[in-house]
Amino acid sequence: MPLDTASHRRAAFDRDGFLVIEDFASPADCAALIRRAGDIVAGFDPAEAASVFSTVNQEKTSDDWFLTSGDQVRCFFEEGAFAPDGSLRQPLDLSINKIGHALHDRDPAFDRFSRDPRLADLLADLGMARPLLMQSMYIFKQPRIGGEVVCHQDATFLYSDPPTVIGLWFALQDATVDNGCMWALPGGHRAGLKSRFVRRPGGGVRMDVLDPTPWPPVSPENGYVPLEAKAGTLIVLHGLLPHLSGPNTSDRSRHAYAVHCVDAAASYPADNWLQRPPSFPARGF
Repeated sequence: MPLDTASHRRAAFDRDGFLVIEDFASPADCAALIRRAGDIVAGFDPAEAASVFSTVNQEKTSDDWFLTSGDQVRCFFEEGAFAPDGSLRQPLDLSINKIGHALHDRDPAFDRFSRDPRLADLLADLGMARPLLMQSMYIFKQPRIGGEVVCHQDATFLYSDPPTVIGLWFALQDATVDNGCMWALPGGHRAGLKSRFVRRPGGGVRMDVLDPTPWPPVSPENGYVPLEAKAGTLIVLHGLLPHLSGPNTSDRSRHAYAVHCVDAAASYPADNWLQRPPSFPARGF
């Protein structure tokens, strides 16, 4: 189905749970974000926090550096970044998993990119009445050690009542099967929410299982499709869509930038892991 009209985009999104829009970002825009992310990493002192990000062991790796990052710009390491003696296996710029989670509000370059008026129009086409930019991440998917992102739904981590989260994922470098592109289960968003990642009342986090039925094993035979994307492509993700990416075992990085939006018309619970202080609330476009 062509995506040249609002009605076509809405129909495809409702049917599949995702959209793939090529050539959304220019080569210059992609290069500018890559340079800016490099500058942020270059200014990061690993002694400040050696926090590892992992979706495989997220309850164990969600430390205070992570849980207080909702309104900050912070670097997180790959699981495979450290040798047994605690030293980095490779240079710092090849050891970071991601930067999160408020680039869109704290950094001028990412702010401008994230608040492109075309994105506001696209979200309106998809039915989001009052979008708030809640979270952003720069994802490196480093060569050889870029970590797996297990099958998940974005609404697990950014729940609203009713569920409204939409992910905007931008390929800044070519994403292929070889270097860990995303995979998705078309139509899987209609199966409902499987779990919620919430803060424990006494501190820490837990995963509350709402539906224990597992996703089908990841394979083309079970309906999963690779979302290979050339640099500049925007992939729009329904908050209930099951999606994932494998580890990057290639020699090529797979840089990407993602922004997650929720509708201000919905309730955003206080037990969601990502919280913004009253002094620095989430903003729209």
